[in-house]
Amino acid sequence: MLTKKGKYGLKALVDLARLDPGETAFITEIATRNNIPKKFLDAILLELRNAGVLKSKKGPGGGYSLSRPASQIRIGHVIRTLDGPLAPIRCASRTAYEICDDCNDPDTCEVRRSMTVVRDAMADILDTMTLEDFVNNPDMTPARPATPIEAGSKDPVVKRVI
Repeated sequence: MLTKKGKYGLKALVDLARLDPGETAFITEIATRNNIPKKFLDAILLELRNAGVLKSKKGPGGGYSLSRPASQIRIGHVIRTLDGPLAPIRCASRTAYEICDDCNDPDTCEVRRSMTVVRDAMADILDTMTLEDFVNNPDMTPARPATPIEAGSKDPVVKRVI
């Protein structure tokens, strides 16, 4: 699940992506426009700056701006920077793997194998999605085939959760 930190970070990045080239915005302005607590936003923007997503300038005409074009900022990178690994559970993570206390064999664990599939699906989407997509495509619902239930099948065995 995306945390408030991740959500606020994405909202702030969208705000900055809508600025004219060369324009900057102060934290107070971003926080006010997006209903984000300023103190929380301070910490979020600092993390994004340290990760190379943002740049900042002090003094008159200062503030924050994107460090590169929105088309080059991947949403997966932003979420990992702010919220950590995309995997729903630690044992399914590529970057923060930890074996579960109650697991006898991670290689045969059904929960781990299933959550690895979930992790891969999320990463496939978020690592190809850019900040530019957020700004220019408000309806980013991915095209997908109808599940058997949506297509009218009465067989509960073919039910698929997406």
